[in-house]
Amino acid sequence: MSMPVKTDRRLRQERLGFRVDEPTKDLIERAAQLERRKLTDFCMTALTDAARRTIAAHETLVLSDRDRAVFFDALVNPPAPSERLQRAFTDHRHRVMP
Repeated sequence: MSMPVKTDRRLRQERLGFRVDEPTKDLIERAAQLERRKLTDFCMTALTDAARRTIAAHETLVLSDRDRAVFFDALVNPPAPSERLQRAFTDHRHRVMP
């Protein structure tokens, strides 16, 4: 179950406003009633949870067992730098430390 959003009105200074169609509003009101919560509290919690899930999905990298093994092997046994990488470092050095 999600944590309730703080309901102290003094902390709420920003507003979000949007319009919904009647069936959507009825659906949300019914869900809020089923949880015996005020509509605003229900919406704030649902929006906050959805935002956190979205951010986590975009900021989290999930690797398969195979990918994880390859990644850690590259960390422990890094490959020798390729010729192209060596040229890039040389070019960088000339630009940054002339």
